[in-house]
Amino acid sequence: MRGILPEWAFTPLMAEYGFPPRGAQRRLEIAALAARMMAEDGISDYGFAKRKAARQLGISESAGTSLPTNAEIEAELRVWQTLYQGDELLARLAAMRRAASNLMLRLEAFRPYLTGSVLEGTAGRYAEIEIDLFPESAKDTEIFLLDSRIAFEHREVRKTLLELPEAILSLEWEGIPVRLSIYPATAERHRKQPRARQNQVEALLMDNLP
Repeated sequence: MRGILPEWAFTPLMAEYGFPPRGAQRRLEIAALAARMMAEDGISDYGFAKRKAARQLGISESAGTSLPTNAEIEAELRVWQTLYQGDELLARLAAMRRAASNLMLRLEAFRPYLTGSVLEGTAGRYAEIEIDLFPESAKDTEIFLLDSRIAFEHREVRKTLLELPEAILSLEWEGIPVRLSIYPATAERHRKQPRARQNQVEALLMDNLP
């Protein structure tokens, strides 16, 4: 068909017969590959995953293809995990949410919120528990961890983040990697991303929700 029709006629003909336009098809291809990378390779950054997937597919935005949204990639990730990691995913989520709940109890004085893939139900094999804290002082959190003999390391705060935390700490809890992002107490009401307090995480565990 493409050898007979001119290039300009191909996309309208695809739409007429129910095929997605080429740009939309490319977006789907990028989203699917990015989702697989996140599930298999432990990539947690949606932006990095979509750009890497586009490069591997030889697709550039200059060719008129816009990159998929994070929501589109998340949808593909859920499908991929359901198909290939169903039982494994549920067991992993339960273990990670239980560990998160226990740690949040220990850190209750610092206003902890669970965020990221463990909350969203898309935690891959190499995912970490992501918890935001809103203490009166970041140093108070570090002193508490030291006094509790909980080993931690400082992680570099990426300057690309829109709302920079005061500090990011890495540690291990119940054999699971954890990232603590420490924000000023005044930022608690302004954070907009999905998040859950400890009692909400417990509710997810009780309901066995993915």
